[in-house]
Amino acid sequence: MRVKMASVHVTDPAKAHAFYTEVLGFDTLMAMPEHNLYIVRSRDAGMATGLLLEPSDHPVAKAYMEGLHALGMPAIVFGVPDVAAAYERLRGQGVVFQGEPAEDPSGVSVVLDDTVGNFVQLHQD
Repeated sequence: MRVKMASVHVTDPAKAHAFYTEVLGFDTLMAMPEHNLYIVRSRDAGMATGLLLEPSDHPVAKAYMEGLHALGMPAIVFGVPDVAAAYERLRGQGVVFQGEPAEDPSGVSVVLDDTVGNFVQLHQD
């Protein structure tokens, strides 16, 4: 068994698609603007898991997303080989972070704002 698709609720799927592909570097798996449907995936070879950029227009989804954001909690975690390098690259593109990369018992990580209602944690592989 494997994860085929996961989702993250976003305030604007089209804007999320642009951020996740143009800034974070994901590939488009599916884009159907007429249906407000966008799915991205990692560019890493062998990584076929899709990430559905789910509209947050349902009251339960909106409350969940806003609750996580209000607490400063990441909605999702992405693995990167070098958090410091990703931080510098993304900061240079204007991405807003909660702070600088930090190390704890789980490893090195940093949290960014995805511009569509979520905090995203980058964790070093």
